[in-house]
Amino acid sequence: MSTEAKVVVITGASSGIGEATARRLAADGHRLFLGARRTDRLDALSREITEAGGTAAFRRLDVTDATDVRAFVAAAREQYGRVDVMVNNAGVMPLSPLDALKVDEWDRMIDVNVRGVLHGIAAALPVMRAQGGGHFVNVASVGAYEVSPTAAVYCATKFAVRALSEGLRQESDGTVRVTLVSPGVTESELAEGISDPVAREAMKAYRAVALPASAIAEAIAYAVAQPAEVDVNEIVVRPAASAR
Repeated sequence: MSTEAKVVVITGASSGIGEATARRLAADGHRLFLGARRTDRLDALSREITEAGGTAAFRRLDVTDATDVRAFVAAAREQYGRVDVMVNNAGVMPLSPLDALKVDEWDRMIDVNVRGVLHGIAAALPVMRAQGGGHFVNVASVGAYEVSPTAAVYCATKFAVRALSEGLRQESDGTVRVTLVSPGVTESELAEGISDPVAREAMKAYRAVALPASAIAEAIAYAVAQPAEVDVNEIVVRPAASAR
């Protein structure tokens, strides 16, 4: 395990997995730059980390805006001098049956879950190349491996994140590491964005057994802590009592 303090930027850091990851990596001594739209939450989290002896800063971030993501990464680099780890975590999950024809929600999932990751790669990859190394941690889902009713579009976006991660890994010369972390059912605010009544009801049963967000943060911390010559490519984390 590496004990080197790294500069870690995290998208979607205002709640859920992003927030838990920020706390976990701060405890390991890493310097954090946090992004999300809810700056009040980012401010509170940064203060909490700083008061506990850690290092954290933040900036408002909309991952669907490529220019904003470039500015976010540039601000992190200006703050700390480099960017070692990019955690592409921001995501949305407004599930619905396809015949509900919620096209606006489909577009939103594509914009956040796919374009958001691409924007993160486009912003951070040149920085990592220039400094001679770096690490992408892309948060997907078990939906990157299986499809379930009401989740076709969501799963499609997570399959895309899995494909992008593998492509990035194959194109790396070994200096840029790539980790795909795929959580099973995890406690988060994702389900609150489901407007379709059928999907909302189905999700109640699906989420009856759920992992705490800290469990995913532990997986991310494990991947980040590996020495430079070790690239942890895929981690799937499910509740032990759940078959999915």
